[in-house]
Amino acid sequence: MSNILDINLAAEGEKKINWAARNMPILSAICKSFEETKPFKGIKVTLSVHLEAKTAYLCRVLAAGGAEMYVTGSNPLSTQDDVAAALATGGLEVFAHHGCTMEEYEADLRAALSCGPNIVIDDGGDLVHLLHTEMTDLLPNVIGGCEETTTGINRLKAMDARGELRFPMVMVNEADCKHLFDNRYGTGQSVWDGINRTTNLIVAGKYVVVSGYGWCGKGVAMRAKGLGAKVIVTEVDPVRAIEAHMDGFEVMSMEKAAPLGDIFVTVTGCCDIITKEHFLVMKDGAILCNAGHFDVEVDIAGLRELAEQQYDARRNIVGYVLSNGRQVFVLAEGRLVNIAAGDGHPAEIMDMSFAIQALSAKYLVENRTQLCPGVLNVPYEIDRSVAFKKLETLGVSIDTLTKKQLDYLGE
Repeated sequence: MSNILDINLAAEGEKKINWAARNMPILSAICKSFEETKPFKGIKVTLSVHLEAKTAYLCRVLAAGGAEMYVTGSNPLSTQDDVAAALATGGLEVFAHHGCTMEEYEADLRAALSCGPNIVIDDGGDLVHLLHTEMTDLLPNVIGGCEETTTGINRLKAMDARGELRFPMVMVNEADCKHLFDNRYGTGQSVWDGINRTTNLIVAGKYVVVSGYGWCGKGVAMRAKGLGAKVIVTEVDPVRAIEAHMDGFEVMSMEKAAPLGDIFVTVTGCCDIITKEHFLVMKDGAILCNAGHFDVEVDIAGLRELAEQQYDARRNIVGYVLSNGRQVFVLAEGRLVNIAAGDGHPAEIMDMSFAIQALSAKYLVENRTQLCPGVLNVPYEIDRSVAFKKLETLGVSIDTLTKKQLDYLGE
């Protein structure tokens, strides 16, 4: 039985899903194939991904393939209630609403898992964590799963290294057609969409501090530069620091960057990136936001302890007045700014990522008797097929190696 905010919001959510579907041609082609072959007939799928229009379309594609879908969000602020209503109206079981407490969020995760899923599609690792801790009785039902994010894969690799992972998990984020485009171009655009629509302030001429120079950080820094910002990168990895330097950005420690930045974007996947010592030296009016999966990168609890006053400065912006009289502003409670204060990645980008998800789930079902527990790469053939389908949708053709060239390369 679904647990959503208001079923009457479904009509508006349906418009959003239709718009996303119109701009996701790869997933639409997969949907047609799934309708004919029904690869998920008799399969229960529990999905925990940011519950907005692109995710909803993925859910419908899996359902078209015969899956019995149980859907929840992967962040308390990322669920769009009209989209959740549209999915529930269409017969899927949905457990999510925007702005839920952590207790409600965790209850929704448990409700989505209570069906005893055969496939789990995770975003951050919360489903897998619950299955291996509180709901271990459901483990025998699980064929395997897919993980969407860097953060989730880090958790999975740690479990696998300890010998704790009880079923195969496909590392969707490691696919080239995911991280090279979703993490870089998707995050780059959607983060600035969230910041700009929330603040209504100019970026050009300001100092933007980007913490972390992985694929997501590269995208955020690149788009900040394109908007006219002076970009500073903070890193702990020496190779990535050199890369940021050679890409034309200033590289320094957060201690040095804190007094300089006008806008701070954390995108590391780690905790305590911006802490009390940094807040106290920031400019009056500094803006802080996070694009990492969990709300642990900006120390909001520490900021509250320092603040003499806090107030709602604008929708999704909280102002904190410090003892030195300066104010700093936090967007979207320090949660994912691109989804908690925006609509997430563009549909054309998620078309590739969710195509990888759908085909990886199909791979797990078809190869269930051959796969062992642990983390798995997305099969090369799946990654390559999605790339070719993307080129086709773009109207782009490329060369093909001749037999002579293949022989020369030893292939």
